[in-house]
Amino acid sequence: MSDSNTDISRLDNSDLSRLDWAKGEGLLPAIVQHWLSGEVLMLGYMNADALAHTQGTGQVTFYSRSKQRLWTKGESSGHVLALKSIRIDCDADTLLVQAEPHGPTCHLGTSSCFGEGVQPPLGFLAELDALVAQRHAERPQGSYTTKLFDGGVRRMAQKVGEEGVETALAAVAQDDHELLGEAADLIFHLTVVLRARGLSLTDVVALLATRHAAHSEHR
Repeated sequence: MSDSNTDISRLDNSDLSRLDWAKGEGLLPAIVQHWLSGEVLMLGYMNADALAHTQGTGQVTFYSRSKQRLWTKGESSGHVLALKSIRIDCDADTLLVQAEPHGPTCHLGTSSCFGEGVQPPLGFLAELDALVAQRHAERPQGSYTTKLFDGGVRRMAQKVGEEGVETALAAVAQDDHELLGEAADLIFHLTVVLRARGLSLTDVVALLATRHAAHSEHR
């Protein structure tokens, strides 16, 4: 356990020089998490070389205990994990790797090696945001999202206004099912218009977090 006199809140969780390699005989568990949705993707083990290779290439690499060598996730399937960040726990003996998966992480075809349904409920908003961004870039024919983008920002803003009014009306005059449906429509169209302006739900969350921190300081 950590020294009881250590103020964990003051630890630099990105300072990899603090890692305790001796505790695990040169191997440390590495938990891989989706950098946007928070979904836990897999657990692997890294030695110092695997960590250095991960940092150097930007692709998550482990030490395979069965193959007795470095193993880059996706080296045969192409379903690599693109590195976003690495943090360590308070005892400096476990790694938290945040990554962007390119394809399913599990060899069974699921997004997580822990099966389906492990994504935090609000994590789907990140998935939606990523899908809207993909539609914006690729503009597939027949897609409703493509139609919205092609209609221009003014038309998208009009849709957001319409959905906002319908959500407000549902809140005072309809049942929960109708309210949820209208709220879902509003969030979707808001996501689209944000993307059209070069913004995302992540930017909205960052602003909310900044406001929350500022308000907390004055409580």
